[in-house]
Amino acid sequence: MAKTAMPVRVPSDLASRYAQLAEATGRTRTFYVLEALEDSIDRLEYEYGLLKKVEDYRAGKLETMTLDELEKSLDLAD
Repeated sequence: MAKTAMPVRVPSDLASRYAQLAEATGRTRTFYVLEALEDSIDRLEYEYGLLKKVEDYRAGKLETMTLDELEKSLDLAD
């Protein structure tokens, strides 16, 4: 997998915790930071995607339909 450098500033206490974990386990800080990033990206994309949809809905940018229109489009109407 190709890698790209991504400089990030983190609070000193967080950097220290990663350093301590790396030292205690014999792994690198980079290993644990990558693990954390990989573990969180799916959740972040999902959550912020939902928030974007809410913003779009509130701004009138989403096409919506009533429950009756949905039922009719799915041939569920009586």
